[in-house]
Amino acid sequence: MTNNLSFLNDLRSKYSHQPTFLQAVEEMAVSLMPLFEDKENGDFYCRTFLAMAEPERTISFRVPWMNDNGEIQFNRGFRVEFSSILGPYKGGLRFHPTVDEGVLKFLGFEQIFKNALTGLPLGGGKGGSDFNPRGKSDGEVRRFCESFMTELSRYLHPSTDVPAGDIGVGGREIGYMYGQYKRITNKHGEGVLTGKSILFGGSPLRPEATGYGVVYITKLAVEKKLGRSLKGMRCAVSGSGNVFTYCAQKLMEFGAKVITASDSDGVLVFEDGMSRSDLDAIIECKQIKRGRLSSIKENVSGRYMPKEKPWSLDIPFDLALPCATQNEIEKADVEKMIQNGLLGIVEGANLPTNIEAQEVIRKHGSVIYIPGKASNAGGVAVSGMEMSQNAQRLTWKEEEVDEKLQNTMHNIYQQMVSAAGKGGTLEEGANRAGFVKVSQA
Repeated sequence: MTNNLSFLNDLRSKYSHQPTFLQAVEEMAVSLMPLFEDKENGDFYCRTFLAMAEPERTISFRVPWMNDNGEIQFNRGFRVEFSSILGPYKGGLRFHPTVDEGVLKFLGFEQIFKNALTGLPLGGGKGGSDFNPRGKSDGEVRRFCESFMTELSRYLHPSTDVPAGDIGVGGREIGYMYGQYKRITNKHGEGVLTGKSILFGGSPLRPEATGYGVVYITKLAVEKKLGRSLKGMRCAVSGSGNVFTYCAQKLMEFGAKVITASDSDGVLVFEDGMSRSDLDAIIECKQIKRGRLSSIKENVSGRYMPKEKPWSLDIPFDLALPCATQNEIEKADVEKMIQNGLLGIVEGANLPTNIEAQEVIRKHGSVIYIPGKASNAGGVAVSGMEMSQNAQRLTWKEEEVDEKLQNTMHNIYQQMVSAAGKGGTLEEGANRAGFVKVSQA
């Protein structure tokens, strides 16, 4: 890989301290090798790729806030405005202690091609802070969000940069930040944040969109690649947040069996599939009480396994849908899953499969693999629809948004198949389709 992609050596040298960003670049580049080696246009594609790998602008700022004891705390805030080739910068805000410039560059780089696949006029960006909402009071989270938006607001505009939520940033945080934006600017109705409550400019199905989109594209792949139905399929899903919740809900709607849920402390295993009441208990635990899954182990039908993840367990399942965080699936995990009869991996999170695990998947061509830039694009697609509704001063019906979401995921699937060509994989098709569109622009 290193020899074939030697044109990336300068990038590797400059950003050796940002391994996750380089991982995203390398993963993308592997799929684009036929373009880079094209005798007529190869040099153009190489130079274009290098240009895309450098953000147009990176903003870093201090975020002071006061805790409940009256003590001033400080965190770093970031916004990586990566590419505005197709439209305004669009991508979420992540509040998590692991956030740094390299992590946000990886996310922003992926976002460029994800947004391109949606067919909407959206560029790519990502932002956030190393602030950890876990264990903070509502008041502390509110004060942090208001301070964060006080600085970030000067860079936002519906035609410039429109953030949304991500890990650690849900409806509560979006509401706090939008309220502060409104106070600062004296403007309401501008689509400068998406993922808002439907009470003040949000879109129907925006919270559900990423998880639903993952399942819609999974259903297409299972039907078209395997000639099967989702009904009865055993699906291991990681995470317990927003993407997990609506991914699990839609899988159950289609008759699949959801056999896992997880957080950073451990995993719940449901051998015969979780029930609706199990899912409701997880939702209450995570979205209302903001607790750990271990706290509900006596209230659900599954068994709790501490210090494990779905992929480390030696249990058979048909589909893996990682919906937690980056690099959660490793080489040994994939080897075990394939040995146990795995049929496919569809990513709900961003880059949840590390590069060594990806190489194992590529050697097993029968295993479906859809990267997050395609499979979890439903969230940003409905964010784009939210921007359209804000511009029109309208709120569309839920059925209309769901139909548009399903059409978007269908179009993404068709782009993957078309760009992959005969003998190509869905992973290659996703990467090539997104890259070629931005290159042409």
